[in-house]
Amino acid sequence: MGLEIERKFLVKGDYKPFVKKSSRMLQGYLNSVPDRSVRIRVVGRKGLITVKGDCNESGTSRFEWEKEIPVSEAKELLKICEPGYIEKIRHYITVGKHTFEIDEFLGDNKGLVIAEVELSAEDEQYEKPDWLGDEVTGSQMYYNAFLSKNPFKQWKFHR
Repeated sequence: MGLEIERKFLVKGDYKPFVKKSSRMLQGYLNSVPDRSVRIRVVGRKGLITVKGDCNESGTSRFEWEKEIPVSEAKELLKICEPGYIEKIRHYITVGKHTFEIDEFLGDNKGLVIAEVELSAEDEQYEKPDWLGDEVTGSQMYYNAFLSKNPFKQWKFHR
């Protein structure tokens, strides 16, 4: 069990030439309310169950517990998740000593691209590549649990 510390950004430029690795993901939520979520994720031949708590005031930190489970169990659990799945391709880019995870959303969230960087402390310094756009850390509307119920294609702005 641990504390997840991350910053989240919209992506404004071409990041793809810097991608070192990518993986396709499908995820759903057994429970998703603003102060906690229970997520089921399938990544290739791997299944994951993750519990996340509420964010702190700055939106950068929250409790996170994750455990690998058999992919067959993850696929069964996806069947009983709340309506609305998240499909995305996660790209990994190393910038300095940090790895940025860029989520290129598919399906009902196609067109939305978000970058996250995990930190070891809230005040940790990191290099900001040119393709990073506005910071959206702590903005609930950019959390996957929110996007599963309020897909990007339905938004009236940010298009």
